[in-house]
Amino acid sequence: MTAAILRSALRRSAAASYSSSRGFASSPGQQRKVAILGAAGGIGQPLSLLMKLNPMVSLLSLYDIAGTPGVAADVSHINTRSEVKGYAGEDQLGQALEGSDVVIIPAGVPRKPGMTRDDLFKINAGIVKSLCEAISKYCPNALVNMISNPVNSTVPIAAEVFKMKGVYDERRLFGVTTLDVVRAKTFYAGKANVNVADVNVPVIGGHAGITILPLFSQATPSANLSAEEITALTKRTQDGGTEVVEAKAGKGSATLSMAYAGAIFADACLKGLNGVPDVVECSFVQSTVTELPFFASKVRLGKNGVEEVLGLGPMTDFEKQGLEALKPELKSSIEKGIAFAHAN
Repeated sequence: MTAAILRSALRRSAAASYSSSRGFASSPGQQRKVAILGAAGGIGQPLSLLMKLNPMVSLLSLYDIAGTPGVAADVSHINTRSEVKGYAGEDQLGQALEGSDVVIIPAGVPRKPGMTRDDLFKINAGIVKSLCEAISKYCPNALVNMISNPVNSTVPIAAEVFKMKGVYDERRLFGVTTLDVVRAKTFYAGKANVNVADVNVPVIGGHAGITILPLFSQATPSANLSAEEITALTKRTQDGGTEVVEAKAGKGSATLSMAYAGAIFADACLKGLNGVPDVVECSFVQSTVTELPFFASKVRLGKNGVEEVLGLGPMTDFEKQGLEALKPELKSSIEKGIAFAHAN
């Protein structure tokens, strides 16, 4: 493929994304600053690229402990609307955050073979806590998109930090579970033999293992799949992260698909901020749809973040069983995050 043909294909692809209701929004709208914390990492770099392509972003602020000036310089050469600034080191974190409308947090270490969830928790929990303390100081009204795992614990940590700092607004804190939705859509479309662009599948619960519960009974377009096929699709969605870790032979985790999912959710938040009606995505938020204080379900996004946490809808017996099975583990993860925030 010649360079000219490649450039033409990319322009057509970008134009299609901008104009599609499933892609990035088409209208630049207001001036919006988006900060990415962890921008030099495996998720952060492709996420920075994807957010540079979003026409609603006017200023893209990239932060990491090191390496960010290079990432920022690279991304800044892309001929799209947003100005790009790179910040490195704790002394520049305030500048990176100040005035942000949306803060996306992929910072932390990825899961590696042999690493327990507790190992991952100990490292990432401390990182998230310190970043959220800075957010509470420099941009307390920003919408915070938490990608750092384990999301089931890092979102409660963030909530407790914001409470202790007196700036907590439950409408503005999100656990990004969009990758679970992306996977569920992809796997369902392949099994049902339908166009993946037309597929929608709500995914509820949390963002790890059995706490991930795709509601394939509510999938559209509907397909007559057997109970065995639904069980297998559910298991594959729950184990999607492990599938990638194993395929990369211990040399990485789901970075590219996670960056895509993070960009999709951030785009939805920006649309909501800009007043686009009926923006609905699944997210792990403070919730009363179950007895648990945080839960992932469909939420309607608006100018203040979460406008409405939507109900779970009709569920099959298999899905109801999955819901009850996930609650103890999700409850434990939430409590672990809360305890960490207060103990440290």
